[in-house]
Amino acid sequence: MSADTTLWLIVPAAGQGRRMGADKPKQYLTLGEQPILAHTLARLYQAFPEATLVLCLDSDDRWFQPEWVPFARWQRVSGGNERMDSVLNALEAIAAQDDDIVMVHDVARPCITPADLHALYQAASSHPGGALLAMPVADTMKRAGAGQQSIHTEPRDGLWHALTPQGFRYALLRQALQSARGDARLVTDEASAVEALGEQPLLVSGRRDNLKVTHPDDLALAGAILTAQLDQLT
Repeated sequence: MSADTTLWLIVPAAGQGRRMGADKPKQYLTLGEQPILAHTLARLYQAFPEATLVLCLDSDDRWFQPEWVPFARWQRVSGGNERMDSVLNALEAIAAQDDDIVMVHDVARPCITPADLHALYQAASSHPGGALLAMPVADTMKRAGAGQQSIHTEPRDGLWHALTPQGFRYALLRQALQSARGDARLVTDEASAVEALGEQPLLVSGRRDNLKVTHPDDLALAGAILTAQLDQLT
């Protein structure tokens, strides 16, 4: 990291994870002996121990434990109804400089590797439109109609799966999300908000095992990935 800029890591963790069908939000489900949230924060810290963490939590969260946070500099902010609201709450709560780099990472992606994190940071620091980890589409893509019937095959050339982290200069990201909120436009990732301003974020090819835990069977898969990565990352 440059001596004159600060790296901010924003982790939205206010969601309820209803698709998991569990008795608690998915970020608190256990992988090994630790919750998903703790694994994710540990990976971020492994790559960027000097960064400042901003953790977006529901105001009524009763599961969070501060000892899961390894960062010396961190703060908690209230999450919003949507992901973009949580991220914008975080941006408005921090004393960042316009050129500081902000990286936003899904709390439910505990398998992110330090190498991918560093690659994303370098791209976000050098590209004016920011950058996001992504993965070229490998499967045949189908367009569904009524009743989940396949009505069209979509060309996959140029299609990528958007992953996280996504990284941008502080001023650009704040402007993009404020614009989306002002237009009552719901965005599901930061890059789409930045794209709406006419910018073109750089796609950084990331590892295919950067899994997002969304459905119940993802939990066992994430555990297997973490185990497989252990020798590579130690």
